[in-house]
Amino acid sequence: MSSPQTPGSSRPITDPVQQSPGATQLPMVASPSPADIDKMVASYLQKKGYEATKQMFLRESHGEAISMEEVIGQKKEEKEEKTVEPTLNTPMNTYINKINNETVDQPTDTIMDDIEQGDPEIYDISYKSLREWIENSLDWYKPELRSVLFPIFVHSYLDLVSKNLSEQARNFINTYRIDHVELHTLDLNTLSTVSEPHHIRENELAQMYRNNKYNLRMSSVPFELFLNYLQDNKFMLLLRIVNQYLNIQVIHGKLLKSAGGLEMDDVIGIVGHQTHQIEDFNKQSIQLGLIQMDPAFKEEVEQAIKDIESSKKDESFNGEQPTEQTTSPLLETFKKMVQENTLEGPQPGDIPLPPYRGTDIQTEIEALKDVNHRISLNSTSLPSICCFTFHNTHDSLNCITTSDDASLIAGGFGESYIKIWSLKGDKLKSLRNTINPAHVNDYNDLNRQRERHGSEYKKLIGHSGPVYDMSFSHDNKYLVSCSEDKTARLWSTQTFSNLVVYKGHNSPIWQVEFGPHGFYFATASHDRTARIWSCDHIYPLRIFAGHLSDVDTVKFHPNSKYLATGSSDRTARLWDIQKGSCVRIFTGHTGSIKTVAMSPNGRLMASAGEDESIILWDLGSGKKIKKMTGHTGFIYSLDFSADNNILVSGGADCTVRVWDVNTDLETATTTYMDTDIPSFKKPRLDEEEKKRKNVTESPEQLAVFPTKQTPIYTIQFTNRNLCLVAGAYSPQKTTDK
Repeated sequence: MSSPQTPGSSRPITDPVQQSPGATQLPMVASPSPADIDKMVASYLQKKGYEATKQMFLRESHGEAISMEEVIGQKKEEKEEKTVEPTLNTPMNTYINKINNETVDQPTDTIMDDIEQGDPEIYDISYKSLREWIENSLDWYKPELRSVLFPIFVHSYLDLVSKNLSEQARNFINTYRIDHVELHTLDLNTLSTVSEPHHIRENELAQMYRNNKYNLRMSSVPFELFLNYLQDNKFMLLLRIVNQYLNIQVIHGKLLKSAGGLEMDDVIGIVGHQTHQIEDFNKQSIQLGLIQMDPAFKEEVEQAIKDIESSKKDESFNGEQPTEQTTSPLLETFKKMVQENTLEGPQPGDIPLPPYRGTDIQTEIEALKDVNHRISLNSTSLPSICCFTFHNTHDSLNCITTSDDASLIAGGFGESYIKIWSLKGDKLKSLRNTINPAHVNDYNDLNRQRERHGSEYKKLIGHSGPVYDMSFSHDNKYLVSCSEDKTARLWSTQTFSNLVVYKGHNSPIWQVEFGPHGFYFATASHDRTARIWSCDHIYPLRIFAGHLSDVDTVKFHPNSKYLATGSSDRTARLWDIQKGSCVRIFTGHTGSIKTVAMSPNGRLMASAGEDESIILWDLGSGKKIKKMTGHTGFIYSLDFSADNNILVSGGADCTVRVWDVNTDLETATTTYMDTDIPSFKKPRLDEEEKKRKNVTESPEQLAVFPTKQTPIYTIQFTNRNLCLVAGAYSPQKTTDK
């Protein structure tokens, strides 16, 4: 079969002049006379319904002189005869219809004035349409396209005020100010007081916007898309605002590395006026201290510590001289922690949590023991790093996570299943399905209900798509996972079975994170939202919307009152979990943010991703402390040491890098730890060395630990400051020469 021809394709024709010599010559057809041509044109006009044009044509073809007044009068009569279809009664179609029917004897400015005066809703319709078009555009272009919304918003509002349409102006600013409150809080507060035409003449800010052009930078492709959209839809009102009040500098070449109009380099604004007001937005009051301990729980922990110490003293009396130690190290450590938590920390009731149990007291005591055995890390005392390497994964291992006590490790695979291994060398034994609770009185009774013969690993099957991330609860009893199938699942590490399926996201879920207390967990999704869930509800408790693109990573603040998110829109945000609102915006990255980390004291945040750099932030002010570079590939994971002094990163360049958070720029030095590498690996390291020379290594970098061709998927510090890293071995692909 032959493919159907497209409208623009040419059809094969036979030219009578270019025939073979032996072919019979066809008689030549005589050319049509001028009278025949006139009849053909008149017939065409009549067929198309242009009766008035046909009459004018016939008169002119017979030599009659026609004045311009007759032509204009005839066109006006044609417009009066036209009728509008009943289906075109919407305001937008009415607006487009007026533009299409503009008369030749009226200048465009006069027509626009008539339209704006006749239908003030045009401002709302035009801005809303542009806003929706930008929100539905490609994520690649959206950051740059969004930068035009604020100046158009301002001048649309001022136009309505200048036309004495106070009610429409008030509705307009109240409806759309939410789009700009994060970046332009001060300007919005000032403009909202402008409600009368004479206010525009008296208000300094309004005069500044009216008398100066708003400067923007935009790449050529987004600019052409924006201009074509306005022209194709005949948004003459928006075109007038853009032409009159905006000065867009078109940059040819690659797309600008902007963050939706959040970067100073891309949005210049009005010269002499502070364009960005993120600092004012980031001045919102937040509580960064750790959550205060419940008084009843505090008393029980103190009593348990005293009981432990008294039992130790009783044992020491058996034939030995008692020690003269008056205070317990555990008790001192506990009192110090309680005192630190009372500083600027939220009250116990601020974050709803389930009542504590006896096991929580024992867990707190074990954590205090870890603190007493913790190794202090600094620029002269680097952390010990334990790297777990997965072999023979065949590129199917998507994610890895370890439990807080480093007893379990889990991997999520592209074949929709999860595997769990024990890091203690023990076989995993699940509880039997037939357990009589009456026969379980203590932990030993529970262990007797387990399998007799365990297995090297447990396989969890339930997802219907690749597993992208997992997280263990703080007590190791549960594992939560997320997948391409748009669901999160809760698994029991006692029975190794699926307990709950959480549905709510509209797109694949990229990351999941258990909260510090284990009761809540958060998810990050392709649908541009992050959500908070609790284990006992199948629906989300909070939905955090505001990012312009995928939310790639989530991280709880240590006090559980805030949630940090990183996105492909190149920004990170801090959200208040109780209010569901954004309280901090962090801009500065030039690529997607793939990982964020919180310092254990809740004061600092680190973010990293595709731009191969790490930025350290002060959460209190929302300001950037410093930017650290050295990686030569995407950064996948970050984590702070338990004493807040060291930051460790890992990523696609197959290295683990150690950074000093409190470094002195003049004295910092970098150590490149050349581990025991076989000789056949040396060429690859030489290539890495060349890449490193092209990357400026920040003075904050303390050490580099290269792996044997293993990209680092996850990094986690234990309570004793042992650094655990894990990744899947990626064999070098050899090419035959």
